[in-house]
Amino acid sequence: MYERSWSARRYIMKQLLLGNEAVARGLYEAGVRVVSSYPGTPSTEITEAAAKFEEMYCEWAPNEKVAAEVAAGASIAGARSFCAMKHVGLNVAADLLYTISYTGVNGGIVIAVADDPGMHSSQNEQDSRHHAIASKVPMLEPSDSAECCSFTKLAYSLSEEYDTPVIIRLSTRISHSCSIVDTQDREEIDLKPYEKQPSKYVVLPAFARAKHPLVEERTKRLSQWAENCDINRIENNNAKIGVIVSGAAYQYAKEALGDTVSYLKLGMVHPLPVDLIRNFAKMVETVYVIEELDPIIETHCNRIGIPVIGKELFPICGELSQKLIKKLMLHQEDEVLSLDEPTPVRPPVMCCGCPHRGVFYELKKANVFVSGDIGCYTLGASAPLNAMDTCLCMGGSVSGLHGFNKARGAEGEKKSVAVIGDSTFMHSGITGLIDITYNKSNSVVIILDNSTTGMTGHQQNPTTGKNIYNEPAAAVDLEALCKAVGVQRVTVVDPFNLKQVRTVLKEELAAEEPSVIIARRPCALLKTVKHNPPLFINPEKCVGCRACLGIGCPAISMKNKKAVIDATQCVGCGVCVGLCGVKAIGKQEVLS
Repeated sequence: MYERSWSARRYIMKQLLLGNEAVARGLYEAGVRVVSSYPGTPSTEITEAAAKFEEMYCEWAPNEKVAAEVAAGASIAGARSFCAMKHVGLNVAADLLYTISYTGVNGGIVIAVADDPGMHSSQNEQDSRHHAIASKVPMLEPSDSAECCSFTKLAYSLSEEYDTPVIIRLSTRISHSCSIVDTQDREEIDLKPYEKQPSKYVVLPAFARAKHPLVEERTKRLSQWAENCDINRIENNNAKIGVIVSGAAYQYAKEALGDTVSYLKLGMVHPLPVDLIRNFAKMVETVYVIEELDPIIETHCNRIGIPVIGKELFPICGELSQKLIKKLMLHQEDEVLSLDEPTPVRPPVMCCGCPHRGVFYELKKANVFVSGDIGCYTLGASAPLNAMDTCLCMGGSVSGLHGFNKARGAEGEKKSVAVIGDSTFMHSGITGLIDITYNKSNSVVIILDNSTTGMTGHQQNPTTGKNIYNEPAAAVDLEALCKAVGVQRVTVVDPFNLKQVRTVLKEELAAEEPSVIIARRPCALLKTVKHNPPLFINPEKCVGCRACLGIGCPAISMKNKKAVIDATQCVGCGVCVGLCGVKAIGKQEVLS
């Protein structure tokens, strides 16, 4: 559908876009030239969508810090640049963020961070607004896809006008929900001239010291802008109750409360306005603050003397919802249909043919301490494998194992391993491995190389030999890399070969030096992987011992006290064959 805008002399097309896709569209329309990100749910699709526009250079960086530094370099060169990450990724990029807040920009730079209330795919519920406050960087928070696009473009204007990076805060529901966006033509932005300015970009203490007052003054000016900007608006419904709200919570509140209350909808969540909030409070008798996660707006209101009802009513943990707001504010509950029987729990499991499954099975049998990491393989902690002891942060498995072994000595070294994926190893596992070799712990690190970044939807990484455009690229040689940092014992195993995994694991645990085991087989879901015919269990041979269930393959179940394989799920990996003591599992034509 097209609508002609004669004033702008552009064609406007209405599109139904995910919030993430809308951010990418905003990048295109804003004239962005360079995009560098690391995949992380729920932010991944921003960069994937941006890569479809030929006018922008896009890449997957090894981690979020590198991505932010690439974007900063492009900004200094005079280009509008961008990077995206999930909330915990901003911790990795924080070193750069806090510094460029002082240096400022040349071309505009915007960072999108996607929070994850409810922890759908994350290890914590971090509220990224704290980073905006601490780094003294302005933050915008859209509430639908249309605002994702328009706020992105606005962010570049603010970045260049106020000489600052700008953060766009998303959440899972905004990133992964669709709404209508009026898309427009791209605005071609020329490269800004680069001028040598050591006092601006070289953060020696003498230079940086002079920058801090400028940052504080910038925050004051942005606060004034927040008082009158269009993205902070009052919706006056002549009601006694007023609600201050932002982001996804605005949609929840509107659906639950409708026009029975007045709204102060905040599009800029840092810095927050003062007079606008005070004027809004004067219009109503009671003010509620509805915000997900931490009481950021509520604390601001209390600081400026505005009494509000916030976290004493609304939970600080988890997602909000229309249902919850209606229940807490209106004491109403919608009628819902319920089943007489409880819904069966369906925990996430490794896919059929997942190359990680056999490794964890052998680790469980070996009864070793497993220092785990972030990825699909984190499911190794789940039943029936139950083969992971820790999982803290990206790359934490390798460094954590070193610390564990330094604390427990030889006793720990002979009964402990770290597991980490190929992408996560590139992200931040290498430095931990260097620590192991440099500071001498006899630690065993297992790199689960499935040739992709599986957890976030099969993105390329520096080990795959392809870039974001699926073009040939330099591939990191993991064996050579591990040897280059001081590991002499590097062994590659096939994770489908349980006997081989078992033998190598025993050998490396016994070794008196650091070692790396690379369990290499591609992810079963990759389009390039050709599967074997499904396997079959001969019911006449099966004794119902349930040994085959020990690997937790979703294709295997029990029926009439006999194990059965679902041919629609089985990919013929053969891991289960070695578990059957009566040799009841195999190819159907052989068994029959």
